[in-house]
Amino acid sequence: MLSDFGIILLFIITGLAFVGLILFVGGLLRPNRPNIEKLTTYESGEEPVGNANVQFNIRFYVVAIIFVLFDVELVFLFPWATVFGQKTLIEETDGLWGWLALTEMVVFVALLALGLAYAWVKGFLDWVKPEPKIPEVKTSVPASLYEKVNQKYK
Repeated sequence: MLSDFGIILLFIITGLAFVGLILFVGGLLRPNRPNIEKLTTYESGEEPVGNANVQFNIRFYVVAIIFVLFDVELVFLFPWATVFGQKTLIEETDGLWGWLALTEMVVFVALLALGLAYAWVKGFLDWVKPEPKIPEVKTSVPASLYEKVNQKYK
């Protein structure tokens, strides 16, 4: 007789074998006729323009991280909400359980609000394009020579 973990392992092995079998059979049955059109890069139905290694504004990543932070907060709020109102725990602790759980969540949400306020004050949530800074380099080569080179290869 299999233990509970053995049954889970059996399900995992069966699932992986099934996926492998389906991929193998699909590889045998599908047509394989590559051409130039099929091998081009696909970007939402549009022809790709320019280099794919473009640097994005860091604010995209900051906003994404802040979103993930508050999304993860909800993951902690739902289990807390289900345990918070259990009458048996409240009765066993003479009402202290409810106050403890409420205090924990107030501290948790206050820390997250503090983090949001910090991001707001630092300007991480402002969607303003930064001004480009042109570097100035001290060199003995006159600027007119650079202009000649730029005109030559333009």
